[in-house]
Amino acid sequence: MRFLLAFDSYKGCLTSQQAAQAAAGPLQAAGHSVHTLVLSDGGEGWCEAWHALSGGTWHTVPVHDPLMRRIEARYLVTPHGTAYLESAAACGLHLLAPAERNPMKATSYGLGELIAHAVLGGARRLVVGLGGTATCDCGIGMLHALIHLFARGKQFADARATVLGRCRFIAATDVTAPLCGEHGATYTFAPQKGATPSMLPLLEERAARFSRLSAAHMGCNRACDAGAGAAGGLGYALMQYLDAEVESGADLLLRAARFSEQVSAADVVLTGEGRSDAQTLQGKLPQRVMQQAAACGVPVWLFSGQVAQVETLRRAGFAGVCSVTPPSLPLSEALQPATATRLLADAVRRTFLA
Repeated sequence: MRFLLAFDSYKGCLTSQQAAQAAAGPLQAAGHSVHTLVLSDGGEGWCEAWHALSGGTWHTVPVHDPLMRRIEARYLVTPHGTAYLESAAACGLHLLAPAERNPMKATSYGLGELIAHAVLGGARRLVVGLGGTATCDCGIGMLHALIHLFARGKQFADARATVLGRCRFIAATDVTAPLCGEHGATYTFAPQKGATPSMLPLLEERAARFSRLSAAHMGCNRACDAGAGAAGGLGYALMQYLDAEVESGADLLLRAARFSEQVSAADVVLTGEGRSDAQTLQGKLPQRVMQQAAACGVPVWLFSGQVAQVETLRRAGFAGVCSVTPPSLPLSEALQPATATRLLADAVRRTFLA
């Protein structure tokens, strides 16, 4: 059989490439043809996926993390001059210990610093991967950094009057959520970032107030646009203030990797991520892989670290859905790369080689 492996990362555990290699091992040992792709939908591993596809130059710069501590983050500039940035590199959830996670305090300031460095270094087309952040600040921190670095703390209009305003931005989203409401940034994603139930109405009001003020000042409001709620509202700030185009991060990479051509030569596609549930069906990589493969009549199996709402995922079109982690295994052990590699390889072996 011919297998095409198109995994996202297992967040905080395995990269896309490591997950694909783990799944490939038993299949190759059994003599099957295996082709792997390094992919991302805008979150963790976004820049690495583009580097694997296009090459380019890494730039490492000092920025501030979500709690305003100094760290280093990097971005990629391809040979064609496009800068690929990963929001999680500067304000990712993985940068904070579990006890530090608090979206009332976490800021996206560091992403603004990363953008400024790329622009001042000559980039005029910037593709910002959204996903995996610790923030729910609607991009306010990012905007403050841009004002400080391009307008010496004046107004955002002054920053836009500089070279920043001559740049083209693309917001590569992994979700289609709006900024506010039941399915928006706060109620859908903030609990994953450490928000307590008492924080949720406060975060929602902050987002609603920011969008109202922005609309009153600018005469338009992108708060209800698909993707505005991505990365804790960073999608909104990029659209509202930097006129960013919005695209599916997964679709951008799949198109660049010529996925439709690759899948037409496969008998089965395997995909997966750290955790799959109904949110996977809001634009995350496994859903996009499944949809594009289905259009070619190729079945897709989902192998994720943890899976909830299995029947919902099956009804959406996955040929098979597998949670590779036993329910009794402690999460701390499951997140060990060696353990995750073994569990994923075993799940693939049981499914296709038993």
